[in-house]
Amino acid sequence: MNIANCAVRQEVKNGTYMIAGTLFVALGVVLFLAPNRIATGGTPGMAILLSHLLPQVSLGILMLAVNVPLLLAGMKYLGRSFGIRTIVAICLVSFFVDFFQIVMKLEPVSHDLLLVTLFGGVIIGIGVGCILRGNSSAGGSTIIARILAARFGVKPGYTILAIDAFIIIASAFVFNGIEPSLWSLISIYVTSRCINMILTGGPSEKVVHIVTDKEQLLSREIIKHLGPNGTILSGRGLQATEEKTMIFVVVDGSRITVLSDLIRQNDPDAFMIVMEASEMLGRGH
Repeated sequence: MNIANCAVRQEVKNGTYMIAGTLFVALGVVLFLAPNRIATGGTPGMAILLSHLLPQVSLGILMLAVNVPLLLAGMKYLGRSFGIRTIVAICLVSFFVDFFQIVMKLEPVSHDLLLVTLFGGVIIGIGVGCILRGNSSAGGSTIIARILAARFGVKPGYTILAIDAFIIIASAFVFNGIEPSLWSLISIYVTSRCINMILTGGPSEKVVHIVTDKEQLLSREIIKHLGPNGTILSGRGLQATEEKTMIFVVVDGSRITVLSDLIRQNDPDAFMIVMEASEMLGRGH
Protein backbone atom coordinates (compact mmCIF):
# COMPACT_ATOMS: atom_id res chain seq x y z
CA MET A 1 0.00 0.00 0.00
CA ASN A 2 2.85 2.37 0.85
CA ILE A 3 4.47 1.69 -2.52
CA ALA A 4 1.16 2.36 -4.26
CA ASN A 5 0.66 5.59 -2.31
CA CYS A 6 4.17 6.74 -3.18
CA ALA A 7 3.52 6.00 -6.85
CA VAL A 8 0.27 7.97 -6.76
CA ARG A 9 1.94 10.91 -5.03
CA GLN A 10 4.74 10.86 -7.58
CA GLU A 11 2.27 10.88 -10.48
CA VAL A 12 0.35 13.77 -8.90
CA LYS A 13 3.64 15.64 -8.52
CA ASN A 14 4.56 14.86 -12.13
CA GLY A 15 1.14 16.00 -13.33
CA THR A 16 1.36 19.26 -11.37
CA TYR A 17 4.78 20.05 -12.81
CA MET A 18 3.58 19.16 -16.30
CA ILE A 19 0.43 21.32 -16.20
CA ALA A 20 2.30 24.29 -14.74
CA GLY A 21 5.06 23.87 -17.32
CA THR A 22 2.69 23.72 -20.30
CA LEU A 23 0.93 26.88 -19.08
CA PHE A 24 4.24 28.73 -18.83
CA VAL A 25 5.35 27.60 -22.30
CA ALA A 26 2.04 28.66 -23.86
CA LEU A 27 2.10 32.05 -22.14
CA GLY A 28 5.70 32.67 -23.18
CA VAL A 29 4.85 31.92 -26.81
CA VAL A 30 1.57 33.87 -26.93
CA LEU A 31 2.43 36.91 -24.82
CA PHE A 32 6.04 37.46 -25.83
CA LEU A 33 7.68 35.61 -28.72
CA ALA A 34 5.18 34.72 -31.45
CA PRO A 35 3.61 38.21 -31.85
CA ASN A 36 7.09 39.75 -32.13
CA ARG A 37 8.43 37.23 -34.67
CA ILE A 38 11.04 35.75 -32.34
CA ALA A 39 11.61 32.02 -32.45
CA THR A 40 12.64 29.82 -29.57
CA GLY A 41 14.09 26.32 -29.50
CA GLY A 42 12.32 23.03 -30.20
CA THR A 43 8.71 22.62 -31.26
CA PRO A 44 7.51 26.12 -30.27
CA GLY A 45 10.25 27.66 -32.40
CA MET A 46 9.41 25.48 -35.40
CA ALA A 47 5.70 26.33 -35.03
CA ILE A 48 6.41 30.07 -34.78
CA LEU A 49 8.32 29.91 -38.09
CA LEU A 50 5.56 27.88 -39.75
CA SER A 51 2.85 30.23 -38.48
CA HIS A 52 4.51 33.07 -40.37
CA LEU A 53 4.42 31.00 -43.57
CA LEU A 54 0.93 29.58 -42.91
CA PRO A 55 -0.96 32.35 -41.09
CA GLN A 56 -4.33 30.71 -41.77
CA VAL A 57 -3.43 27.75 -39.49
CA SER A 58 -3.48 28.25 -35.72
CA LEU A 59 -0.23 28.05 -33.80
CA GLY A 60 -1.47 25.23 -31.58
CA ILE A 61 -2.41 23.09 -34.58
CA LEU A 62 1.01 23.70 -36.11
CA MET A 63 2.65 22.49 -32.88
CA LEU A 64 0.64 19.29 -33.10
CA ALA A 65 1.48 18.94 -36.80
CA VAL A 66 5.20 19.14 -35.98
CA ASN A 67 5.02 16.76 -33.01
CA VAL A 68 2.66 14.01 -34.18
CA PRO A 69 5.00 12.55 -36.86
CA LEU A 70 7.90 12.71 -34.42
CA LEU A 71 5.84 10.96 -31.74
CA LEU A 72 4.86 8.19 -34.14
CA ALA A 73 8.49 7.71 -35.16
CA GLY A 74 9.95 7.87 -31.68
CA MET A 75 7.34 6.26 -29.45
CA LYS A 76 9.30 3.03 -29.00
CA TYR A 77 12.35 5.02 -27.85
CA LEU A 78 10.47 7.02 -25.21
CA GLY A 79 9.12 4.26 -22.97
CA ARG A 80 5.46 3.81 -22.08
CA SER A 81 5.10 6.15 -19.07
CA PHE A 82 7.38 8.84 -20.44
CA GLY A 83 5.70 8.58 -23.84
CA ILE A 84 2.21 9.00 -22.40
CA ARG A 85 3.28 12.02 -20.37
CA THR A 86 4.93 13.51 -23.45
CA ILE A 87 1.72 13.09 -25.48
CA VAL A 88 -0.28 14.79 -22.72
CA ALA A 89 2.25 17.64 -22.45
CA ILE A 90 2.25 18.24 -26.21
CA CYS A 91 -1.55 18.29 -26.36
CA LEU A 92 -1.78 20.65 -23.36
CA VAL A 93 0.72 23.12 -24.82
CA SER A 94 -1.12 23.15 -28.16
CA PHE A 95 -4.49 23.55 -26.42
CA PHE A 96 -3.33 26.37 -24.15
CA VAL A 97 -1.68 28.26 -27.03
CA ASP A 98 -4.87 28.23 -29.11
CA PHE A 99 -7.02 28.91 -26.05
CA PHE A 100 -5.00 32.01 -25.13
CA GLN A 101 -4.77 33.25 -28.71
CA ILE A 102 -8.20 32.41 -30.17
CA VAL A 103 -10.58 32.20 -27.20
CA MET A 104 -9.09 34.68 -24.72
CA LYS A 105 -7.49 36.81 -27.48
CA LEU A 106 -4.55 37.76 -25.28
CA GLU A 107 -2.47 40.65 -26.59
CA PRO A 108 1.34 40.73 -26.42
CA VAL A 109 2.72 42.22 -23.23
CA SER A 110 5.20 44.42 -25.09
CA HIS A 111 6.75 45.06 -28.49
CA ASP A 112 10.12 46.02 -27.07
CA LEU A 113 12.34 43.33 -28.57
CA LEU A 114 14.78 43.19 -25.67
CA LEU A 115 12.04 42.82 -23.09
CA VAL A 116 10.06 40.18 -24.96
CA THR A 117 13.20 38.22 -25.85
CA LEU A 118 14.45 38.06 -22.26
CA PHE A 119 11.13 37.55 -20.50
CA GLY A 120 9.83 35.18 -23.17
CA GLY A 121 12.99 33.10 -22.88
CA VAL A 122 12.74 33.05 -19.07
CA ILE A 123 9.07 32.03 -19.01
CA ILE A 124 9.50 29.31 -21.64
CA GLY A 125 12.64 28.08 -19.84
CA ILE A 126 10.71 27.81 -16.58
CA GLY A 127 7.93 25.99 -18.41
CA VAL A 128 10.17 23.46 -20.15
CA GLY A 129 12.11 22.94 -16.92
CA CYS A 130 8.87 22.15 -15.07
CA ILE A 131 7.78 19.76 -17.82
CA LEU A 132 11.10 17.93 -17.58
CA ARG A 133 10.87 17.89 -13.76
CA GLY A 134 7.50 16.19 -14.27
CA ASN A 135 9.34 13.32 -16.01
CA SER A 136 7.90 14.37 -19.34
CA SER A 137 8.95 16.21 -22.49
CA ALA A 138 7.62 18.99 -24.68
CA GLY A 139 8.38 16.84 -27.74
CA GLY A 140 10.14 18.13 -30.82
CA SER A 141 13.92 18.16 -30.50
CA THR A 142 13.84 15.85 -27.46
CA ILE A 143 12.21 13.08 -29.48
CA ILE A 144 14.61 13.52 -32.41
CA ALA A 145 17.53 13.45 -29.97
CA ARG A 146 16.33 10.16 -28.43
CA ILE A 147 15.86 8.55 -31.84
CA LEU A 148 19.32 9.52 -33.08
CA ALA A 149 20.92 8.51 -29.78
CA ALA A 150 19.28 5.08 -29.88
CA ARG A 151 19.94 4.33 -33.55
CA PHE A 152 23.24 6.09 -34.29
CA GLY A 153 24.77 6.88 -30.90
CA VAL A 154 24.62 10.65 -31.43
CA LYS A 155 24.74 12.54 -28.14
CA PRO A 156 21.36 14.21 -27.41
CA GLY A 157 23.02 17.54 -26.64
CA TYR A 158 24.51 17.70 -30.14
CA THR A 159 21.16 16.97 -31.75
CA ILE A 160 19.32 19.64 -29.77
CA LEU A 161 22.11 22.13 -30.52
CA ALA A 162 21.88 21.36 -34.26
CA ILE A 163 18.08 21.79 -34.25
CA ASP A 164 18.31 25.10 -32.41
CA ALA A 165 20.99 26.28 -34.85
CA PHE A 166 18.69 25.33 -37.74
CA ILE A 167 15.84 27.33 -36.19
CA ILE A 168 18.09 30.37 -35.75
CA ILE A 169 19.29 30.21 -39.36
CA ALA A 170 15.79 29.54 -40.70
CA SER A 171 14.37 32.53 -38.81
CA ALA A 172 16.68 34.83 -40.80
CA PHE A 173 15.09 33.59 -44.04
CA VAL A 174 11.50 33.34 -42.80
CA PHE A 175 11.51 36.79 -41.17
CA ASN A 176 13.67 38.34 -43.93
CA GLY A 177 16.54 39.61 -41.83
CA ILE A 178 19.45 38.67 -39.64
CA GLU A 179 18.17 40.68 -36.66
CA PRO A 180 15.25 38.31 -35.81
CA SER A 181 17.65 35.37 -35.82
CA LEU A 182 19.95 37.18 -33.39
CA TRP A 183 17.03 37.85 -31.04
CA SER A 184 16.07 34.18 -31.39
CA LEU A 185 19.61 33.19 -30.40
CA ILE A 186 19.36 35.27 -27.23
CA SER A 187 15.94 33.80 -26.44
CA ILE A 188 17.21 30.22 -26.85
CA TYR A 189 20.23 30.94 -24.65
CA VAL A 190 18.09 32.45 -21.88
CA THR A 191 15.68 29.53 -22.13
CA SER A 192 18.48 26.97 -21.79
CA ARG A 193 19.90 28.72 -18.73
CA CYS A 194 16.49 28.80 -17.04
CA ILE A 195 15.94 25.11 -17.82
CA ASN A 196 19.24 24.28 -16.14
CA MET A 197 18.31 26.38 -13.11
CA ILE A 198 14.96 24.58 -12.75
CA LEU A 199 16.46 21.11 -13.19
CA THR A 200 19.47 21.56 -10.91
CA GLY A 201 17.89 23.90 -8.39
CA GLY A 202 20.58 26.50 -9.07
CA PRO A 203 22.83 25.68 -6.11
CA SER A 204 25.27 28.38 -5.05
CA GLU A 205 27.75 25.90 -3.59
CA LYS A 206 31.27 25.54 -4.93
CA VAL A 207 33.30 22.34 -5.10
CA VAL A 208 36.82 22.98 -3.82
CA HIS A 209 39.87 20.72 -4.18
CA ILE A 210 42.89 21.64 -2.05
CA VAL A 211 46.26 19.94 -2.62
CA THR A 212 48.34 20.43 0.51
CA ASP A 213 51.10 19.00 2.69
CA LYS A 214 49.41 20.32 5.82
CA GLU A 215 46.11 18.48 5.63
CA GLN A 216 45.71 18.07 9.39
CA LEU A 217 46.19 21.77 10.10
CA LEU A 218 43.90 22.85 7.27
CA SER A 219 41.28 20.28 8.26
CA ARG A 220 41.14 21.67 11.80
CA GLU A 221 40.80 25.24 10.50
CA ILE A 222 38.09 24.26 7.98
CA ILE A 223 36.10 22.43 10.66
CA LYS A 224 36.47 25.40 12.99
CA HIS A 225 35.36 28.08 10.52
CA LEU A 226 33.27 26.30 7.84
CA GLY A 227 31.91 23.10 9.34
CA PRO A 228 32.84 19.43 9.61
CA ASN A 229 31.86 18.16 6.14
CA GLY A 230 34.75 17.27 3.87
CA THR A 231 36.97 14.43 2.70
CA ILE A 232 40.73 13.88 2.71
CA LEU A 233 42.04 11.96 -0.31
CA SER A 234 45.50 10.42 -0.65
CA GLY A 235 47.28 9.84 -3.95
CA ARG A 236 50.49 10.13 -5.90
CA GLY A 237 51.82 12.72 -8.29
CA LEU A 238 52.97 11.98 -11.83
CA GLN A 239 56.27 10.97 -10.32
CA ALA A 240 55.67 7.67 -8.54
CA THR A 241 57.59 8.70 -5.44
CA GLU A 242 55.67 11.97 -4.96
CA GLU A 243 52.93 11.58 -2.35
CA LYS A 244 49.95 13.93 -2.59
CA THR A 245 47.11 14.72 -0.17
CA MET A 246 43.95 16.51 -1.25
CA ILE A 247 41.08 17.95 0.78
CA PHE A 248 37.69 17.85 -0.94
CA VAL A 249 35.01 20.21 0.41
CA VAL A 250 31.76 21.80 -0.75
CA VAL A 251 31.42 25.43 0.34
CA ASP A 252 28.70 28.02 -0.07
CA GLY A 253 29.72 30.57 -2.68
CA SER A 254 29.60 33.39 -0.14
CA ARG A 255 32.22 31.60 2.05
CA ILE A 256 34.86 31.04 -0.62
CA THR A 257 36.85 34.07 0.51
CA VAL A 258 36.91 32.68 4.06
CA LEU A 259 38.36 29.41 2.78
CA SER A 260 40.91 31.24 0.60
CA ASP A 261 42.09 33.26 3.57
CA LEU A 262 42.43 30.12 5.70
CA ILE A 263 44.61 28.48 3.05
CA ARG A 264 46.80 31.54 2.52
CA GLN A 265 47.36 31.95 6.29
CA ASN A 266 48.09 28.29 7.06
CA ASP A 267 49.65 26.87 3.89
CA PRO A 268 50.71 29.42 1.27
CA ASP A 269 52.10 26.60 -0.89
CA ALA A 270 48.71 24.82 -1.15
CA PHE A 271 46.97 24.56 -4.53
CA MET A 272 43.22 25.27 -4.63
CA ILE A 273 40.76 24.55 -7.46
CA VAL A 274 37.20 25.96 -7.32
CA MET A 275 34.38 24.56 -9.50
CA GLU A 276 30.63 25.00 -9.75
CA ALA A 277 28.41 22.39 -8.07
CA SER A 278 25.78 21.99 -10.80
CA GLU A 279 23.68 19.50 -8.81
CA MET A 280 23.74 18.12 -5.26
CA LEU A 281 21.86 15.21 -3.75
CA GLY A 282 21.81 13.88 -0.18
CA ARG A 283 22.76 15.41 3.17
CA GLY A 284 19.89 17.85 3.07
CA HIS A 285 20.23 18.75 -0.62
